[in-house]
Amino acid sequence: MQIYQQALQLRERKRGFHLITADVLNAIPQISEIKTGIMQVFIQHTSASLTINENADPTVRHDFETYFSKSVPENDPDYLHNDEGPDDMPAHLKAALLGSSVMIPIRNGRPALGIWQGIYLCEHRNYGGARNLIITAWGE
Repeated sequence: MQIYQQALQLRERKRGFHLITADVLNAIPQISEIKTGIMQVFIQHTSASLTINENADPTVRHDFETYFSKSVPENDPDYLHNDEGPDDMPAHLKAALLGSSVMIPIRNGRPALGIWQGIYLCEHRNYGGARNLIITAWGE
């Protein structure tokens, strides 16, 4: 069994849904040595998240942001946690809905993503800053 792990800091991005597949794969080229395995990508933040979805049509990214902004609105008077601004608690809720990690099978040294799938950084804050990921890959 081979195990590889790499930390990756993503540059600051504006609020929205951003494809980061190339960033992740460039950070851990050792997956090419794994014939059969798993790759986990974990984000070390509570106001941003990760997901896998459509990687071709940019309107999907816009529609994701529209949906989550409608579903978890800012300035809800019932939120108690608002010390960091009106986008803070909604960002935590959105991150909880989407999750902090994704798991991807590795097959013949490559992530076994579908042809239209990509890894997204889901930035839920207006000014979230750089984001830190831990990428772990293991297998035979």
